[in-house]
Amino acid sequence: MYKTAYDAIVVGAGPNGLSAAITLREAGLSVLIVEAKSTIGGGMRSAELTLPGFVHDVCSAVHPMAVLSPFFKTLPLKKFGLEMIQPEYAAAHPFDDGKAAVLQQSVSETAEGLGIDKKAYLDFMQPLLTNLPGLLPDLLGPLKWPKHPVDLAEFGIKALPPATWTRKFFKTREARGLWAGMAAHAIQPLQNIATSAFGIMLMAGAHLAGWPIPKGGSQSIADALANYFLSIGGEIQTDFEVKSLDELPKSKAVLLDVTPKQLLSIAGNKLSASYRKRLEKYRQGMGVFKIDWALEEPIPFVAEACRKAGTVHLGNTFEEIAHGEKSLHNGKHVEKPFVLLAQQSLFDTGRAPAGKQSAWAYCHVPNGSDKDMTTIIENQVERFAPGFRDIILDKHTMNTVQMEAYNPNYIGGDINGGIQDILQLYSRPTLQISPYRTSAEGIYLCSSSTPPGGGVHGMCGHHAARQALKDVFKMNNITAERVK
Repeated sequence: MYKTAYDAIVVGAGPNGLSAAITLREAGLSVLIVEAKSTIGGGMRSAELTLPGFVHDVCSAVHPMAVLSPFFKTLPLKKFGLEMIQPEYAAAHPFDDGKAAVLQQSVSETAEGLGIDKKAYLDFMQPLLTNLPGLLPDLLGPLKWPKHPVDLAEFGIKALPPATWTRKFFKTREARGLWAGMAAHAIQPLQNIATSAFGIMLMAGAHLAGWPIPKGGSQSIADALANYFLSIGGEIQTDFEVKSLDELPKSKAVLLDVTPKQLLSIAGNKLSASYRKRLEKYRQGMGVFKIDWALEEPIPFVAEACRKAGTVHLGNTFEEIAHGEKSLHNGKHVEKPFVLLAQQSLFDTGRAPAGKQSAWAYCHVPNGSDKDMTTIIENQVERFAPGFRDIILDKHTMNTVQMEAYNPNYIGGDINGGIQDILQLYSRPTLQISPYRTSAEGIYLCSSSTPPGGGVHGMCGHHAARQALKDVFKMNNITAERVK
């Protein structure tokens, strides 16, 4: 039986909901998480989507931000079963002639593979690697006066320009293509301001901590977070879909791991008219179409490097990727979209039966698209791995409508909780001193629709919880003391 009153209740058990709950519980509060699904995890869930014995990540698959997260680093997740596996190469980017650019954990080895761009890559990345660890708490949080303003300014000089401008640092097809694949994780036109920041964070993340995959599936991250939360006295109730805050037990604070659209539905009657109007103007980004495959054998990429990479970016040249992302943003489907592909079972053999493989891929599509992109995605894989179709045993697909049905936070298939362009990068969901506060006392937003946005890092939830601790519980000097 669950109690009738708590200090705080968190709605949603994704990475941010779990992180918010842990932060609150570590401060000594009584905390309940309620989750609509029968399984916790949100975007971190894993399941057998194709054939028995083939484990697939339903959304997030590779986790550079999880190992960079300042909050996750404070948690004893290894003690609760989390084991991260580093692929031989973080990412590979093949081209039509059978060659590939490679992102390795070593910055010098990555640069070595870029030919005449070796020096340019080192000059671009090495200063960032020196300063980035100290900047992460500021970059992965709300706007505030930084602890290292000079270092942040130097970061901004490289991070704020559009990725189309930053490519001018590089001359070779390999370096420019690799850069385009990284920046395309922004899920917006590469001509947009600050798309370089996404490329920088992912490249620097590979050099600082790799692009690891969690052993057993992304669900293991969710399970480790949940088990730690339970071990310190937190409570979780699944199969509890919240349609109104009035359905919840009494509490002093409610933190919602939901989008602005859901916030309006669940708590709109408690919000001010002006705040509701601002939420209604919140903009979603492109959606995704996703495929999981059960495979007879490893994907037969022509480029050997692709057979050693946990992640493969399929998009050929910078120009091709930039054209596709801009067209999709404008609502036009393309025949050769940028495809993100992960082949986790190459490195985590428990993901598939002996001798078999599982693989995961998605491409961007216009928000809300119901177009079946299966053939188009498989054409892109076949383009760089002839014979790929011959090794497919089974497949499972999800269009944007199905993605939203799986996780209501994915509005129109938008897995980032809203477009992260310069107007919504830090002013999400609205421009105000604290983006986590709503207009109603004691009600907070803790989802990826708040800074720093999408990704499995828990920082949105952690910052929202800290705001609630200061506002509601008057804890102004919060430490990371562990609850016994």
